Amino acid sequence: MSAPLVFLPGWCLGRSPLQAVVEALNGQIIDLPGYGNAPLITDFYAAADDIAARLQPGTTLAGWSLGAQLALAVAARHPDKVGKLILVAGTTSFVQRDGWPNAMPPDMLTEFAAGIAADVEAMLPRFVGGFNRGDARAKTVTLELLKLADPRPAGAVLATGLNWLRDIDLRDIAPQVKAPTLLIHGGADPLMPLGAAKALTTLIPGASLEAFADCAHAPFISRPDEFLATVRRFLND
Repeated sequence: MSAPLVFLPGWCLGRSPLQAVVEALNGQIIDLPGYGNAPLITDFYAAADDIAARLQPGTTLAGWSLGAQLALAVAARHPDKVGKLILVAGTTSFVQRDGWPNAMPPDMLTEFAAGIAADVEAMLPRFVGGFNRGDARAKTVTLELLKLADPRPAGAVLATGLNWLRDIDLRDIAPQVKAPTLLIHGGADPLMPLGAAKALTTLIPGASLEAFADCAHAPFISRPDEFLATVRRFLND
């Protein structure tokens, strides 16, 4: 029997944007803390440990965006639980830090968090449209993601995720990942620049990177056939 495949969604949009590709791969989705019926856990590493506790040993773990950061932490901290790792639009640090330039300026995230706290429904189309800039199908992908997005979780849940994006830097633990790792990244991703994926690939022993040209932050929506073919090749290796 093949190992189970588990996906972790990204911030704010929930599980529905991933549903079609996860079903096509016979996988399952674990909600991030505070989404769906999952209780809110405000500590990032406690959240990663909680996800790990629900995985069978040898699971193929995949994550998108913030979910990729959690998946990376699970794989580094619980190597027995992760047989293969897939990071979609992943990075070790969402914001710029010393030695990590390929990321969002911290002030920009602070401004965005204030906008989300004030009016998430007004900010969401700007956020999704922004992270699809540069995609050959930008308008279509943005509309599809907004249509698929789950009902918004509570403000405290959104704030927790933004705090993680502000604070978490996984450069120290990325080299501890033992599992074969594939990074799938949009070559034109403005939110998680390709340079971040290239740098992360060098931090994880033996990791490989597949970059989709003219694709931004949601390759599974923008290029679903190519995305599925890439994942299947990796699973069958």
